[in-house]
Amino acid sequence: MDDQVLPRGIASAPEEPVVVHFDGACEPARGGGVATFGYTIEGGGWDLEDSGLAVRPYSEHATNNVAEYVAAIQALERLHGLGWQGSLEARGDSQLVVQQMRGEYAVRAPHLKEYHARLTQLAGTFAAVRWVWIPREQNTRADALSKLALAEHAVGAERLRPSGPVPTPEEDPPPG
Repeated sequence: MDDQVLPRGIASAPEEPVVVHFDGACEPARGGGVATFGYTIEGGGWDLEDSGLAVRPYSEHATNNVAEYVAAIQALERLHGLGWQGSLEARGDSQLVVQQMRGEYAVRAPHLKEYHARLTQLAGTFAAVRWVWIPREQNTRADALSKLALAEHAVGAERLRPSGPVPTPEEDPPPG
């Protein structure tokens, strides 16, 4: 018998890892303006990307943290819609989102709890999700996509700008 031949069911090809990069952008960053997202999905036979508005422009939820959450949610929803159930690695430069998804930071801001709950629910549809913080320099494509969406939507969003100041939700305080 040839040493290279294995009986059926003994060995299988390793699953190609799926890696998601996600990023959000908001102008102004503290909120009340235009918030956008960008993401990429690579591996598992896919090379996908998308970007767009994270929330309605000039709403109180148009913050950088919400944009980051929406980026991750959009990416995982797409993978879920494609039928992926395997493991994945979600990489982002938002320390807040990554640490909250790891359970290392509490979700204190009331407006972020619904986004965290949705992302947690989505993550539960996969075999495993490994949340990895990366520096912005390693998140260039997702960052570029979120910034392109910001440039694309900022002009059209001007018609939605309120005449007075936009109330901003309380941001999550730094951990500690």
